[in-house]
Amino acid sequence: MKSFNVPVHYRSPLVTAIKQKRKADDKLKKDFSPTILSLGNLEVILARHFGFCYGVENAIEIAFRAVEENPDKRVYLLSEMIHNPGVNADLLALGVQFIMDTGGKMLMEWDELTADDIVIIPAFGTTLELEAQLRAKGIEPSRYETTCPFVEKVWNRAEKIGKDGYTIVVHGKPRHEETRATFSHSRANTPTVVVKDMEQTEHLARFITGELPAEQFYKDFQGQFSEGFDVKTDFQRIGVVNQTTMLASETQAISDYLKEVILTHFQVPPGEAATRFADTRDTLCYATNDNQSAVQGMLETQADLALVIGGYNSSNTSHLVELCEEQLPTYFIKDDGCLLSENVISHFNFHQHTEEVTEGYLPAHRPLRVIITSGASCPDALVERVIERLAGLTACGDALHAVRESWLTNE
Repeated sequence: MKSFNVPVHYRSPLVTAIKQKRKADDKLKKDFSPTILSLGNLEVILARHFGFCYGVENAIEIAFRAVEENPDKRVYLLSEMIHNPGVNADLLALGVQFIMDTGGKMLMEWDELTADDIVIIPAFGTTLELEAQLRAKGIEPSRYETTCPFVEKVWNRAEKIGKDGYTIVVHGKPRHEETRATFSHSRANTPTVVVKDMEQTEHLARFITGELPAEQFYKDFQGQFSEGFDVKTDFQRIGVVNQTTMLASETQAISDYLKEVILTHFQVPPGEAATRFADTRDTLCYATNDNQSAVQGMLETQADLALVIGGYNSSNTSHLVELCEEQLPTYFIKDDGCLLSENVISHFNFHQHTEEVTEGYLPAHRPLRVIITSGASCPDALVERVIERLAGLTACGDALHAVRESWLTNE
């Protein structure tokens, strides 16, 4: 896989050594068991896969290059390039400005942009409508476009299915940048509707079967269907794609459920499913799949708690939190500074969208066993700093130093 030029302070010598060793021992990536760092009274259970993915490293390289190549021009990001506060802060420090926030709210006026300005398209991609607005300003969006190739893969899949006569159902968070972009690209080719979860999918099914009146669809799914969508004709044939960072098991369940609904409703004979339901392969990106599988493998190891590191608006990170929450106390943190003391932690409750402070998060018994993983937009250096902070709080700093030296010398 291509190697990217990203700032060295995002790298971690320890994590790099661990990842390289695991990759050499498991080239086919079939082993999802964790790496266990034994630090005396502390055991760190580190996920097999975590951190920067291909798309994120590609985006970081392009963004920093855009700044370097245009020292005398204004450089803008259409919105957050990735969902990591540290990386975005670094770009802001270099003078990069944001045009809008992650929800699509403008932070400046379009009239302020000129043809001489540089605009970077984020890794989530953007809508066809925003691309057109930039071109109308004389700005070519593809010049510094960081759209993840796995997001583009979803767009291509949706386009092919749409041109084959299927309506697209997108499993994604309706307000997420990537889902908005995928919705825009899909609806350019075929009727499209977005569902956020299984509950909403089951509600959608009632319109497919005619259990609920068509008129109600336009109210219940307001803002989630393409212009001109016709409930009576556009649910005859469907295919499912997804926001690439969704929970794999949920996307599969949604696809299986809708397929059963369609085949039953239209009484499709055995072997003729493709006449009504597109045979779509999973459109999650490889990193999302690997990171989620690694968490499931990691959870087979006994632990006291889990720390999941990432931006609080990161979709893929929130799903790692979901998986961990099913089995043990889990804390969603943005960096090592969230470990306020041995007794107090600041963390994010993504269900309530609130930051919280919890006391007594570390059990008193020793040895302490802590699961650690991170989202696809989290630098490895941040993971190492969290390990260092945890080791310091549990008086295991010397043991961590010895383990680090062992990994770096390959002994």
